Amino acid sequence: MVLPPSTFSQIPQTEWIASNDVGFAIFDRFPVTEGHTLIISHRVIPTWWDATSSEQAGLMELATQVKVIIDDRFSPDGYNLGFNAGAAAGQTIGHLHIHLIPRRIGDVADPRGGVRYVIPERGNYLIEPTE
Repeated sequence: MVLPPSTFSQIPQTEWIASNDVGFAIFDRFPVTEGHTLIISHRVIPTWWDATSSEQAGLMELATQVKVIIDDRFSPDGYNLGFNAGAAAGQTIGHLHIHLIPRRIGDVADPRGGVRYVIPERGNYLIEPTE
């Protein structure tokens, strides 16, 4: 299946902060935190699960390169790394991209649970569910 050009396909190389043979990285235009970066596949494919294993490996290598750039420029205290696969997971652009989100001590009151808070009422696994 060939997908039409995506919003990401229109981003000029002058906005890329890093790239390799399978993808490129840009600072997110709607950042959650300072330094929030998107790692985007060159090939227009919908999700991580549609990428080849070599594309997946290359995107992870690129994420590591971008982390070095963010460390040098923003000095965060930690990171969240992830993707949304499908509309039910919040994906709004049908072109594989990974979010690398720098975190800082104090950016939220209690960061325990991290990505588990994608469904807020189920984030803290140490308390009893309300349902």
